[in-house]
Amino acid sequence: MYQCKHFIIQELVPPHIYHKRGDKAWELLDAKALRMLDAVRERFGVTTVNNWHLGRDREWSGLRTADSPYFSATSQHTFGRAFDCIFNGVSAEDARRYILAHSDEFPFITSMELGTSWLHFDVRNCDAVKTFYP
Repeated sequence: MYQCKHFIIQELVPPHIYHKRGDKAWELLDAKALRMLDAVRERFGVTTVNNWHLGRDREWSGLRTADSPYFSATSQHTFGRAFDCIFNGVSAEDARRYILAHSDEFPFITSMELGTSWLHFDVRNCDAVKTFYP
């Protein structure tokens, strides 16, 4: 089982999942997505997914469950295959451009959302990097 080098599980799942499963919540997340999350962190520096465990407001930028206001039954977040990242040192647009230009550094990223202030990436089952607008 892969566990991130740069993130604790609380940063990737909502509070009720962490409180129910603890470290077993790693099992709910796709290993390819976790590896790419580490790669993104190594390339772009300090990265925030969820920060509820620090008393802040982000809790749905990793795994999403049916009680999320952002839930969609077909979202890659629902399957633990997507993360929404905010960076301290780089804009989401610059990160997207870099990933598209250096896809060999991020071999499992297959989709990115465009036109947002965060980097949404996922590891859905497709052949080339798919980009889309919300």
